[in-house]
Amino acid sequence: MRITGGHAARRILKVPKGLDVRPTPDLVKQAVFNSLGARVVNARVLELFAGSGALSLECLSRGAASVMCVEKSHRHAEFIRSNAAAAGYGEILEVRTQDVFPVMNQLAESGKQFDLILADPPYGEKNVNRRSTSFAQQLLDDKNLPKLLASGGRFVLGHTKRDTLELVAPWTEAKMLKHGDTVMRFLECADKSAL
Repeated sequence: MRITGGHAARRILKVPKGLDVRPTPDLVKQAVFNSLGARVVNARVLELFAGSGALSLECLSRGAASVMCVEKSHRHAEFIRSNAAAAGYGEILEVRTQDVFPVMNQLAESGKQFDLILADPPYGEKNVNRRSTSFAQQLLDDKNLPKLLASGGRFVLGHTKRDTLELVAPWTEAKMLKHGDTVMRFLECADKSAL
């Protein structure tokens, strides 16, 4: 796995061994960042379910101002810190080793906002004739997440195509990318005034 663009392009990233982490494939990352384009430059970025931190490091390589990663696993968080330090981004990448949902609550209470929020959480089960219970759906349902997105910002959410998500207010879809089993949705907040 590597950084696909920007100042640190082609830098190889160390990833935890085993099935605990499912890094976003390089081709998917490249498609996402090509779609985001200049939105990444000088952006304040939040990555939820950071895993390997590859999306965060990609943002920094492409000119993001700052990044906060949220990753529950201490082991994975150490890999993120190590990769960030090796790429020269140790000072501007913050890693919070906590569960995503309490962190979102804390950040919302403190009034923190981000221009770009990225999440490619562990995949959910196939859900036919029932509402999804996946982490992706839980993020869409969370009342704190829209508060964290700055006006004009984007939320990029990854999930498996077998996990049918219900898009709830205030989210609207600006774009969708499909690659193999992966779906990446580019979402915006329709009405920030109602939050």
